[in-house]
This record gives sequence, C-alpha cells and structure tokens, in this order.
Amino acid sequence: MGKRLAVGQGLDNRPPVGVKADRGSGTSPYFFRHPRVKRGLQLGGLLSAPMLWLVVVYLGSIAVLLLSALWSVNGFTGAVVQTYTLGNLQELVTNPLYGEVALRTILVAIGVTLIDAIIAVPVALFMSKVASPRLQVVLLVAVTTPLWASYLVKAYAWRILLAPNGPLAFVTGGHSPGYGLPATVITLAYLWLPYMIIPVYAGFDRVSGSLFEASFDLGAGAWRTLRTVALPLVFPAIAAGSIFTFSLTLGDYIAVGIVGGKTQLLANVIYGQLVTANDQPLAAALSIIPLSAIVLYLLAMRRTGALENV
Repeated sequence: MGKRLAVGQGLDNRPPVGVKADRGSGTSPYFFRHPRVKRGLQLGGLLSAPMLWLVVVYLGSIAVLLLSALWSVNGFTGAVVQTYTLGNLQELVTNPLYGEVALRTILVAIGVTLIDAIIAVPVALFMSKVASPRLQVVLLVAVTTPLWASYLVKAYAWRILLAPNGPLAFVTGGHSPGYGLPATVITLAYLWLPYMIIPVYAGFDRVSGSLFEASFDLGAGAWRTLRTVALPLVFPAIAAGSIFTFSLTLGDYIAVGIVGGKTQLLANVIYGQLVTANDQPLAAALSIIPLSAIVLYLLAMRRTGALENV
C-alpha cells in the first residue's frame, strides 16, 4: 500500500512523485481562491460595450446638450459662439410664450396618458382573463400590427379622417374636430396606445384568476373587484406603460405638424429654433424642459413604488 502511494496519487490529492504541479501563469490559483473577482471581471467584460455606449453616446450627448444651452449665436453671421452666457436660460424664464407652450405640452402628455390608460385597462383585462387562447393571439396581433405600419402613414391617415370635410364629418353629420389641439391628442393617443396595452396585458396576465373568484365569492361586484383587487396589482404595469406614452408625447413634433394646425408644442418650438431660426443654443435650452419633465415623472413613479415590481 505504501508503495502505491509513493508512485501514484496520494490521499491528500498531491501530484504523483516526479510530476510538477501546474500553476499556470500564476493567476489561475488566485481566481480559484477568489471566484467573485473572476465573475466580476467576466461581467465587466460583457457589460463594457453597452456601458461605454450609455456613458459616451447617451449621457455624453445630454452633457453636450446642457453645455450648448450656455452658448450664444453671433447676430451677424449666425454662427454659434462658444462663450458661456445665461441669456438662453433667462429667456426661458422671462418669455411667457415658452411657459405657456411647456404647460400645454405637459397637459397634452398627461391627457394622452390618461386616455390610453382608460382604453388599455378594459382591453387588456378582456384579452388576459376573458378571451380564449386563440382569440388572445388574434387580439395581440391586432394590437401590435399598427407598430409595423409607418408612423407617417398613420399620422396622415388621421389627417384625412379628421379633415373638416373628411370621412368622420361625413359619418357624424358634419361634426369633426378638424385640425388643432383635439386632433393632436386623438392622434397621439392612437399612436402610443399599443405601448400601454402590452404592459397592462402582461400585468393582468400575472394576476391569478383565483383572486377574482375569491372577490366574487365574498360578494364584491365586477367594478369593486377591478378597483380594489386588480388595479392595485396592475398599477406597476400601468406606470410602466405611462412612461412610454408620456415621454413619447413630450418628444413628438411630426404628428403635431400634420394634424395640429396652429397648435404648438415644445418639440415644434425646439424644431423651429433649430431649423428655421438657426438658434441651436436656445433650442438646447428649450430641450431642458421636456428632459426635466421626464426625469421628474420617473422620480414620481419611483416614489410610488410602482417601478419596483414591473
């Protein structure tokens, strides 16, 4: 027995006699003793490219935006002068036009979000709890199909529908909102509705059907069950969908230009300052308003705890 241990592998896992232990380059034993360091390096290697994109491209562009808001424009040549001034920020505060447009834009974003939520909740509830599996597939296809269509095609389709002498006026006997703020809200609510229905549908799908049955057994009606049982559980999904509808409405300027008539929202004003007036610093300063509104909205949703369970 002693001879076998002298020639072969020992009981303490020592290498055979005359065979040198392979320690590699010296790093393998370290990673063997510290597996968390190895996992951290592997995770860092996987996330380095997307983090570089986030920091350099996304956050870097926002930093340049905030920086350019402090520049000015040469009144003679129209060129951007990289001299720091607070004139653009003072213009936002002192000019009542920008405050009026900002308030209108935020109210439109809130209105579009509420309309989409009111439509999405019953549709998603029917899709997840009432419709058969085959009908669920049909409804999901119907909800997501508009996302495959061109944005401009959908916007111009609503322009035709909402025209003073268009199909809607013909069906309703001459009653049509025409082009303006109501047409803008209707068009934007239609464009962003799938972004609200899909998260709410996923939220209802996670709610167990036994909760509805227990509520009905305890004597609650359909409305009370929806209000006290389902909606609190689905509220995180509604909050997630509202982030899409709210932020997309704040940044939209194409649909407003197509069906909005003389209506001006922040994105249109920013586009006009950038393209028509060639005032890039003032456009950058105006962009701070929707950016701040989105950040405040995200913080408000986070304070409610809705985003923790999405």
